[in-house]
Amino acid sequence: MFKNARLFRLGSPWTLDATDLESALGGRRFRPCGPLETATLGWSAPLGEDTTALVHGAGDCLLMCARKQERLLPAAAVAEAVDERVAEIEGGESRDVSRAERRRLKEQAMAEMLPRAFTRSRRTLLYVDAKAGWLVVDAGSDKQAEEVVSLLRETLGSLPAKPPVAQRPPAEVLTRWLLDGDAPSDFVPGDACELRDPKEGGVVRCSKHDLASEEILNHLRAGKQAVRLALDWHDSLSFVLDEDLSLKRLRVGDALLEEIEEGEDPAARMDAELAILSLQLRELIARLVAVFDIADNGVGPF
Repeated sequence: MFKNARLFRLGSPWTLDATDLESALGGRRFRPCGPLETATLGWSAPLGEDTTALVHGAGDCLLMCARKQERLLPAAAVAEAVDERVAEIEGGESRDVSRAERRRLKEQAMAEMLPRAFTRSRRTLLYVDAKAGWLVVDAGSDKQAEEVVSLLRETLGSLPAKPPVAQRPPAEVLTRWLLDGDAPSDFVPGDACELRDPKEGGVVRCSKHDLASEEILNHLRAGKQAVRLALDWHDSLSFVLDEDLSLKRLRVGDALLEEIEEGEDPAARMDAELAILSLQLRELIARLVAVFDIADNGVGPF
């Protein structure tokens, strides 16, 4: 279900139930781009376009989906159209085109080309864990995550939520795990990492590599830090942990997925996957809070 998990700590208890949240999201339901719009962003059905509900509840979690549509108008195509018009004017009227006139020509070209431009859509799943006080976003980048969180904040009018702040720098902790081999028993390093020199900025990326090898250890002894590390947690979740505490390449263990019955319809299967994923992530986040000493944003006990 989720390939990534970017975490946002809620600054106050979540009070909306599924019905109230559904009503709020309905005011910003997704709509396709208009002829002259470059992009639109709104809420879509998390269980697929064959359904209409904008919120799906599973236990103490509320699943949502933000959808963004963009018109694909390459800058090179616009520039070429503008250059052609400038050449026509300069050749036909024997004068130079000013910078202000060139801007107007660009606006005209975009207005003419946008309605014919292709569109593409991107769906971003996210859920609120009301019990644990976390917002989890399936986004591969900070920009994508912040865009979706901002949409939710605008939709609700207020949303005190911030990325986690670790009192123990993750890069230092992950480096010690590799260098000393003293990772907690429930966190097993995988075969991929990214090492970075904090002074010179040099980067070493390793995949399908023995991270206990002398080659890796020598990089660490020379001062590089592990800013990303593949981990397996309790044989339940595997992921790459980033120094900003985001999770990438997230995968639920096969043993847990076997609990889902074969032949279930897509909606029922997604419901089962969400229940498994949210429970495992809740427990994992609690461990990350303890290991990296993540500050409380005011919700209360973790």
